[in-house]
Amino acid sequence: MGDASSSGLAFALSPIGLLKPVNLQARWLSTWRELNLPEPEPQLFGRLCDRYTESHRAYHTLQHLEECFYWFDCASGLAKSPGAVAIALWFHDAVYDPHRADNEERSAAWAVQAIERAGGSAPLRQSVYDMILATKYHAEPTSEDMRLLIDIDLSILGAPPGRFAQYEAQIRQEYGWVSDPVFCTRRTKIVEAFMARPSIFSLDLFPAQLEHQAQRNLQTSWLTLTGGKAVL
Repeated sequence: MGDASSSGLAFALSPIGLLKPVNLQARWLSTWRELNLPEPEPQLFGRLCDRYTESHRAYHTLQHLEECFYWFDCASGLAKSPGAVAIALWFHDAVYDPHRADNEERSAAWAVQAIERAGGSAPLRQSVYDMILATKYHAEPTSEDMRLLIDIDLSILGAPPGRFAQYEAQIRQEYGWVSDPVFCTRRTKIVEAFMARPSIFSLDLFPAQLEHQAQRNLQTSWLTLTGGKAVL
């Protein structure tokens, strides 16, 4: 397992979250440059930000996007196609309604439409579509870029305890319409599935930096959930 700091991938986290802010507008522009595509109409960035600030969201917000791009900046050197991973990150939660089961499909379709309008190739569109769909069940990745995207999306599991507790509360808020017993049962199954994995993360950087804390966080969550209490 590689030493991330020795390979120039060192990072710093505070007890609650990131020390280094991410300029999302600058990141948006650089994403299209990385893809060698023209910048889309300015309204698209505004529409995406509007989606990530919808009132029913608590975790799947611009905060999550900023955290994802923080880790992307740490690990983008591992990507085969950094631009494709970046655009998949932008759109992976673009459509989010906890009452629906097709959020990833709708998010991926929007990403494909945006890339097509910018003149992106069919292989790029398919790659981004597949990466976004892979975040639905965090299934076994089939490419290195897919591994990177999923590891980034799951990085919250290895956050410092304060940020992880905040994340748990945010998820509970998004599912506030679900009763405590039902929420605990369903959430416990999700937590147990992650705990049963040999490793939560795929690429060397993420297990080296986050695996131990992720296992501790999941154990704490599991103890809370199986004690019959919702994560509040």
